Amino acid sequence: MATPEPSSVIAAGQASDQAVPIEPAHPRHYVTTLLECYAQLPHTPKRPTKNDRILAARLFDQNVPFDTVKAAFVLATSRRTFRPNDAPPLEPIRSLAYFLPVIEELLRTPPDMSYVLLLKQRLHTGFPDLGVPPLDPPIPW
Repeated sequence: MATPEPSSVIAAGQASDQAVPIEPAHPRHYVTTLLECYAQLPHTPKRPTKNDRILAARLFDQNVPFDTVKAAFVLATSRRTFRPNDAPPLEPIRSLAYFLPVIEELLRTPPDMSYVLLLKQRLHTGFPDLGVPPLDPPIPW
């Protein structure tokens, strides 16, 4: 499956000319579902902004696979969650744009989906032996 060039994800309104089947296929459904998933993540606003909606529509227009965006959500959430205990606390995520670097990373180097599933499972269970609690509340999707 062809994917857009990573640098095109940020380019304002520049859609890739490569046709990529993505689910959900309808733009409104893609945007709505993506924003619902985003709003269910820890440390994100419960109500996405107009700019978040515009960015989600741009991701659809650029044929960014929905699974890639969800994998970026899991990877970024894991990186935020599984940090050293003595690391300074992170600020809340204020925008969907926070995830763009991770989306670009995954477009360049698609992850093994079993790894993404393992990370998601670890977010649900934590690392009890290392004193890392599970994500609370867990990612519902």
